[in-house]
Amino acid sequence: MIRKMMKVAIEGCCHGALDQIYSHIATLERAGEFKVDLLLICGDFQAIRNHSDLKCMAVPQKYRELGGFHKYYLGQKKAPILTIVIGGNHEASNYLWELYHGGWLAPNIYFLGFSGCVRVNGVRIAGASGIYKGHDYRSGYHESVPYDNSSIRSIYHTRQYDVFKLSQLSPPDIFLSHDWPNTIERYGDTDSLLRRKPYFRQEHLSATLGSPPMLELLKTIKPSWWFSAHLHTKFEAVYNHTNPNSSTPAAGPRAENPDEILIDDDFDDAHAGPVIENPDEIKIDEEEEDVDAENAKRPVAAKIQTAEREETRFLALDKCLPRRDFLEIVDIPVSDEFATPSEGGSPRFTFDPEWLAISRALHPYLSTTKVQAALPKPDEARAMIASELEWVRTNVGNGGLREINDVQKFWRTAPGPGQEEPAGPVWYTNPQTEAFARLLQVSSKGAGAETEGGSLHGSGAAEISMEDAAGFAPVPTGDENDTLENVDGGGEETHAAESGGWSPSRVAE
Repeated sequence: MIRKMMKVAIEGCCHGALDQIYSHIATLERAGEFKVDLLLICGDFQAIRNHSDLKCMAVPQKYRELGGFHKYYLGQKKAPILTIVIGGNHEASNYLWELYHGGWLAPNIYFLGFSGCVRVNGVRIAGASGIYKGHDYRSGYHESVPYDNSSIRSIYHTRQYDVFKLSQLSPPDIFLSHDWPNTIERYGDTDSLLRRKPYFRQEHLSATLGSPPMLELLKTIKPSWWFSAHLHTKFEAVYNHTNPNSSTPAAGPRAENPDEILIDDDFDDAHAGPVIENPDEIKIDEEEEDVDAENAKRPVAAKIQTAEREETRFLALDKCLPRRDFLEIVDIPVSDEFATPSEGGSPRFTFDPEWLAISRALHPYLSTTKVQAALPKPDEARAMIASELEWVRTNVGNGGLREINDVQKFWRTAPGPGQEEPAGPVWYTNPQTEAFARLLQVSSKGAGAETEGGSLHGSGAAEISMEDAAGFAPVPTGDENDTLENVDGGGEETHAAESGGWSPSRVAE
């Protein structure tokens, strides 16, 4: 029997080049006479809505460019392919934090969240945003808008809490990370990589290339595919879970990656001797390569047991530039149950029941202060998630496989460029996050007011249906019976800013 395949395009770093990426895919489709079903982008997406968002992105001033995303946000353009993205280390972090649990950044462009797992035609796609820095790994999400010189960087540093949540997953089909898993370069053509990128040699020899938490996740949840970006080069590897082995190439002098955007704090105080800087890296001050392998290993625990996979195929890709290996198309098998596309020919895009159970079970441990509360022990976490999985199957609808568009709609919270932009970054409460909280019957703390069960109390944001690509919708009335499904779209241009910050903190009693 011939299995149905879904054609998935994988992009490395986006850096705001959406037009070029979609154009390249269209060229490949015409040449190959096929249709791409899904695009996955592995970070540095840069969802910049306006000039204020630029002040929330950690890059030197010369790299602060508006880019083209705002045209998709405003409906002047629409993504031709369902696009799922994760965050990297060069993002409008204020906008991504509005959608901590995931949500639509623009019509047909979905952010997977700071950690998340969804299904497309039944294919389970999980991912982690950000990059690893040991000094922030055990912290809570204490940052708030406007960011200072420290928090503009720490907001995108991967947290133990998110890794712990992801470690509870049974094996997904696909995993996305911005960082490479630590030492993954040892499981491919290492010599070729080091010839092309000699500035990786010292980190390779010291086993500090990549993220230790991502390696532990790879070994724990064993996805079929793992896609990454960040280091601006194409690299393939196969990690054999039953018999991992590695090779150690000859030592040599360390150079720095000319392909990296340098930010002042992106240094490694473990590197000794003279270095040649990577011209392709954005460098930010104080972003040291801080690898604490023992710290990183601790959160992995207690996933739901399923049949184990023997190997994970790893693919990293470059950033979108001419003559670079920035995009690849992969055929992913789809089960017969999901072989028929949803109405209109677009893929079926649903929540993942197990991830909803994990999110509900571990929601009380999400900290929005500097201190991260102790996470549950493995047996305790396993029991909590099993109980919540039954709740999800009973209460969410369709056994937990609920269509995401039934719950979350794109809402344009901030103005576009030139639309009465605020003087500086301000906070916007995103109703998509409220809708997710309402789905799981958990509470969140809005800006200055408690909202129980995720209900919408006049947040002032405006819903934009996926079909309506232009203008703002009327403001919700604040009636407790209002849902995202029954607020009509329209042409009024409105937006509302709220001071302070959103806290997705506690499960409702």
